[in-house]
Amino acid sequence: MVEKPNSARELKEDGLRLFQEGLYEEAIDSFEAAREMFSAEDDNLEAAEMTNNIGVIYRLQGRWDEAIAALEEAREVFVRIEDRNREAQALGNLGGLYASQGELDKALEALRQAADIFADLGDDQRHGEILLALGVQKWKAGDRGAGLAIYEAGLQTLEEATIGQRILRGLFKLRNRLLGGGTSD
Repeated sequence: MVEKPNSARELKEDGLRLFQEGLYEEAIDSFEAAREMFSAEDDNLEAAEMTNNIGVIYRLQGRWDEAIAALEEAREVFVRIEDRNREAQALGNLGGLYASQGELDKALEALRQAADIFADLGDDQRHGEILLALGVQKWKAGDRGAGLAIYEAGLQTLEEATIGQRILRGLFKLRNRLLGGGTSD
């Protein structure tokens, strides 16, 4: 028999495990219980993190309105307690959600804000990841030139690129050299 979690941190870990196993409803239950305990302990940061996690699951389930409400609630807490990193993460989640819904203007704005914050924080990996998403959304919005330029900037910003991303980065460098706009690096 598996012991039931009895602390907020244990509930959080249980929720993350359930999420990774694809047991979304059970993960929501664990995150909600953890959120209540964190709130009772006046740990607003962790409580908001649980709300953000719930919003991510709602997004995966296609529960758009609930996802937006949860992610916005979490983002507002992160802004209030001045946690810029988590604010940017929530904005990135919102950008992805709006993109999934086809609301490109809202997606572009949320992703732009997230990219700016990650750049300010010096988080090159997340900045690059958001720039990739922003570039794709610009492309989808019909602004092909800007979309390609932003996507390329995202590739160059990434600290840990996948093999495919490294190949694309190399192709962009080759293109730039062939067109006379490249650098010698």
